[in-house]
Amino acid sequence: MSRMPRTRTKPEMSLRRELHRRGLRFRVNHPGLPGRPDIAFTRARLAVFVDGCFWHLCPQHAVLPKNNATWWREKLHRNVQRDREKDEALAALGWTVLHVWEHEDPVAVAGIVEQHWRARCRSDATAWPVT
Repeated sequence: MSRMPRTRTKPEMSLRRELHRRGLRFRVNHPGLPGRPDIAFTRARLAVFVDGCFWHLCPQHAVLPKNNATWWREKLHRNVQRDREKDEALAALGWTVLHVWEHEDPVAVAGIVEQHWRARCRSDATAWPVT
């Protein structure tokens, strides 16, 4: 398990390329935030996590291993629980959290992320006093 890549996975890189192509700029694995989001838009306070189907129990593709099934079930359920805890911590800091699955189309996901980014930036712009 230690050899499994934690960053720069193929689905994450595809999404990052598409977001960058659209002109969106972001921080990668922001160390100052709970859970170190894969992609963080600091101005919009938008955190994006690209979740692996196996590790985060995708409803479409999750398969529990047959060997050592109890240990794996507990481990994977703890991953999902940890996801919810970091989501709550980010929400408490005023961040919006998006989780996307590794099997989702990066172009479609980038469109969703861009919509959230634009909505968050628009709402932040109205919060500033106009002089």
